[in-house]
Amino acid sequence: MQASDRFNINSQLEHLQAKYVGTGHADLNRFEWAVNIQRDSYASYIGHYPMLAYFAIAENESIGRERYNFMQRMLLPCGLPPEREED
Repeated sequence: MQASDRFNINSQLEHLQAKYVGTGHADLNRFEWAVNIQRDSYASYIGHYPMLAYFAIAENESIGRERYNFMQRMLLPCGLPPEREED
């Protein structure tokens, strides 16, 4: 791999990270990464009707109630954020 290829790959990665929030960046901590993953998953469940229907049947709830539950879980998917250490 040449230096120009490495620069091109890094610039493409930086472009994706600027364009899409869920792709992360170098300063992203573990909690923020987990929150992004959970929210992406819930958004996918809500957006794909067959998956939403599957969850509704599995939990014996209506599809509307299951959609509401997923949207509520998107607020704090991993609980409260951990305390940040002051530098």
